[in-house]
Amino acid sequence: MPAKRKDSARDSSGKDIFLPGRPISLKTLGDYLDLSPATISLVLNNAPGVRSIPQETRDRVLAAAKKFDYRPSFYARSLRRRQSFSIGVLVPELSDGYSVLVMNGIEEVLIEEGYFYFTASHRRKADLIEEYPRMLMDRSVEGFIAIDTALQHALPLPVVAVAGHRKIEGVTNIVLDHRRAAELALRHLWQLGHRQIAFMRGQTFSSDSDDRWKSLMAVAKELELEVHPDLVIRLEVNVSSPELGYPVIQQLLNHKRSFTALVSFNDIAAIGAIRALRDHGLRVPEDISIVGFDDIQGAAYHNPSLTTIRQPLNSMGNTATRILLQRLRGQKDYPEQIAIVPELIIRESTIPPNVKRMRQR
Repeated sequence: MPAKRKDSARDSSGKDIFLPGRPISLKTLGDYLDLSPATISLVLNNAPGVRSIPQETRDRVLAAAKKFDYRPSFYARSLRRRQSFSIGVLVPELSDGYSVLVMNGIEEVLIEEGYFYFTASHRRKADLIEEYPRMLMDRSVEGFIAIDTALQHALPLPVVAVAGHRKIEGVTNIVLDHRRAAELALRHLWQLGHRQIAFMRGQTFSSDSDDRWKSLMAVAKELELEVHPDLVIRLEVNVSSPELGYPVIQQLLNHKRSFTALVSFNDIAAIGAIRALRDHGLRVPEDISIVGFDDIQGAAYHNPSLTTIRQPLNSMGNTATRILLQRLRGQKDYPEQIAIVPELIIRESTIPPNVKRMRQR
């Protein structure tokens, strides 16, 4: 509903235009400012044509709207344009660093563009991944961004998937260049002198697990690096805390096979791995070097700070949102996939192998 006046005001002829109990409309605000409703609408909606309006005029409009507590009607704008100005975002959960950083990038663009969003956390449950899009469409979302979500089929609305690897009609996939990431991680350890390297595979339900593993094995083959089965562990539990990496390191150590470095599936698991190694009497990086993945916000502040493969997660969220909005605005030609380039961030958790310790073993 239109806002109601808080105090009276007169137009240029001296006539009261904001009377007690009288709703404030775009027209009455125009009478007060001696401006056309179209001009006021452009300013208040921050529409593309607003740059043609002098800054002084824009300031007057915003000051008057604030004075009389006038806000554009969202519902009127939606009906007029036949748009809801809202999108749906599907995520596994909101407590881990990966999804939160992608969401930050999504929010930045949506706020800038005047869009609202609904977030649905499906906990990787197949029935919820199937049901939540229908529930969000009932709320008139215009499109979807799916983060690390295993979509099974096309949806009736435009979709952009972050860490999406399946070719589905109507879906644009934003993916990391995992081959490049594998080269950065393994060649870094190789150049430091590591030859006995342990690997942590991701959970079967993670969208990136298979591509990342295949890429690591391809680069290991190029380097003629032996990957011993006893030095490969796999994450199983669905948690987003360092607890993720703790038990699998215990499993790795039980194999009694020597290793000098570990490639972790992500930074969260790497932090858990460091604790497990310390509890076993091993130091990082003095005894075991570790490379993480993602470069979450805490990676640089952990002790030791994590050497890791940086995914530009904020940028990936930005890119996904801009592509979705372009599609919603009628862009007919859109890419099926966009590859994002990773970066190696070298910190304290990797050093050359401890030659003395290797000889002792």
